[in-house]
Amino acid sequence: MGALWTDTYKLKTWLQVEIAVCEAQAELGTIPAEAVAEIRAKANFDPRRVLEIEAEVRHDMIAFLTNVNEYVGDAGRYIHLGLTSSDVLDTALALQLVASLEVLMGQLESLIQAIRYQAQQHRSTVMIGRSHGIHAEPITFGFKLAGWLAEVLRHRDRLCQQKRNIAVGKISGAVGTYANIDPQVEAIACQNLGLEPDTASTQVVSRDRHAAFVQTLALLAASIERFAVEIRNLQRTDVLEVEEFFAKGQKGSSAMPHKRNPIRSERLTGMARVVRSHASTALENVALWHERDISHSAAERVILPDACILTHFMLVEATDLVKNLLVYPDNMTRNMNLYGGVVFSQRVLLTLVEKGMSREDAYTVVQSCAHQAWNKPDGDFHALISQDDRVAKHLSAEDVAGCFDPQHHLKHLDQIYQRLGI
Repeated sequence: MGALWTDTYKLKTWLQVEIAVCEAQAELGTIPAEAVAEIRAKANFDPRRVLEIEAEVRHDMIAFLTNVNEYVGDAGRYIHLGLTSSDVLDTALALQLVASLEVLMGQLESLIQAIRYQAQQHRSTVMIGRSHGIHAEPITFGFKLAGWLAEVLRHRDRLCQQKRNIAVGKISGAVGTYANIDPQVEAIACQNLGLEPDTASTQVVSRDRHAAFVQTLALLAASIERFAVEIRNLQRTDVLEVEEFFAKGQKGSSAMPHKRNPIRSERLTGMARVVRSHASTALENVALWHERDISHSAAERVILPDACILTHFMLVEATDLVKNLLVYPDNMTRNMNLYGGVVFSQRVLLTLVEKGMSREDAYTVVQSCAHQAWNKPDGDFHALISQDDRVAKHLSAEDVAGCFDPQHHLKHLDQIYQRLGI
């Protein structure tokens, strides 16, 4: 990804656009075909020379064109004919963004496969579901991962949509009116570059497209952060249901040799904050003055490469994290059955109601037993329910045992797995 955002690659796309425009003009008979052949054969640039010229002229596009003409010679007079800088800058930027999306989509596919594999492996690994950070009811770890998988599949759709939205060029002149360039030049050049002509550009491609692009990356980063925060919580010493892979020779703390810290998940959390901050700047870039100013330009030189590179790195890290995640089913079972299985309280409640007790009375009985068991070393909800006379009037020992079977909570999960192909 980093290679797509070097000065050399940027200038390469600029030259690609300039040549595509020359070829389009030659096709329409505006400039001699032999001049285009000469341009194509000779056109080149030296990034260091471009910077040297820019230091004097203080204009990056003029510096670039000056350097290219040093290679091309007389035929160079046909380069940039009828164009403004943003014709090249924005069209070339679209090429960079499309190339970046292709890299992101490839790595996202790897994350999708890693999550899918783990979800398949743990579709029957029972654990406790939590709400408000408190034990709720049984789920499976595969079900948790199914939610992750559905989310990243939506991101794949969003990236595909963004690829269509951002693959837009403009070769329409100083304020977008085609005053000095034939619209057919734009149509031909964009087609040859794999882009669509912008519907109605000003001097620039409107920045709502770029804002949507960065927001899509920010949303992807937010999802990766959600997964990372979940791993961090499940790795806590008092939970320890999953754990980041800890390599041989790895150290967790300079002071405490026992530490195995979730450093990759924490790193992902921090980087997501940076990507999200770029979305705010991208939104600020939308409101340019009149047909164009350059207040967006300096910001984009930071946020676009940074957002693409960071998001790609996050995808690589998240893929490796999920692929090598350590999962501890025994700890999941232990945690689920804390305090004699208080998490089965709803099943006891509903079974009592089914057997004839009013919901209000059933709730009072079950809550009383659950709270007696809650957070006590010898707390045993199952025993308290079994010994309660009010319960015994309605439920047999077999009925009570059935309430504590976690499989009841999993009986419909296959429908969700089937939707996702797990």
